[in-house]
Amino acid sequence: MAHSKQALKRNRTNDKSRQANKSTRTAMRTAVKKAAKTSQPEDLAKAMKKLDKAAKNGVIHRNAAARKKSRLARAANKKAAAAS
Repeated sequence: MAHSKQALKRNRTNDKSRQANKSTRTAMRTAVKKAAKTSQPEDLAKAMKKLDKAAKNGVIHRNAAARKKSRLARAANKKAAAAS
């Protein structure tokens, strides 16, 4: 348990941040999974946007977002090539 006022406030702030990050991360993961499963371009665009937003807000590292976007795009292109 924190003893000082500033430590108590920091705990409250960290809890708020954790909840916000959890929400963003969950939405991002859901969008990425949906985009990976389907081959709809709008799902892919939505997943890319969620990844960018998560990176901008510091939920994930920007290089991690770029890596995930690259892998998603590569998988989508592979599906499109196999379909045609």
